Amino acid sequence: MSDLVTLRRGVRAADIPAIAHMAEATGFFTAEEVAVAAELAEERLNKGPASGYHFLFAEDAANGLLGYACFGLIPCTISSFDLYWIIVDPRRQGHGLGRRLIQATEAEIPALGGTRVYIETSSRELYQPTQRFYERCGYAQVAVLKDFYAPADDKLIYCKSLPAIRV
Repeated sequence: MSDLVTLRRGVRAADIPAIAHMAEATGFFTAEEVAVAAELAEERLNKGPASGYHFLFAEDAANGLLGYACFGLIPCTISSFDLYWIIVDPRRQGHGLGRRLIQATEAEIPALGGTRVYIETSSRELYQPTQRFYERCGYAQVAVLKDFYAPADDKLIYCKSLPAIRV
């Protein structure tokens, strides 16, 4: 992974179609899920911090958007955050960019008052590399919701505790 990859927080209008294209290119997501990924960025662009969504974008000058993470405080909790999306362009997967994004996300969350991160994923075989990635990043599977997405497609919930920022 090139050191020329930079991370930024702000959502730009051009990110919305780029997110949809990247999500679709992975081959993991339905058309409805691709639309939701783009909608969250659009909501952040339109509402700013009031949207409750935070973003980190990985990009370089030569290739543009390479990956991103979307996260936010889980409603009705004090310090639990969801990592809603983490997607890396399929051509850039396997080079440490996903790990860099998740580590940067974990560094941002305590500054926002977060102490725990939750991630949801499917139990389908397609998602086994995703499950291993979360486990390699220090996340533990804490729940299984049987047949959540569809028959024989469970929701797996992973969690990681983060050190609290001392004031």
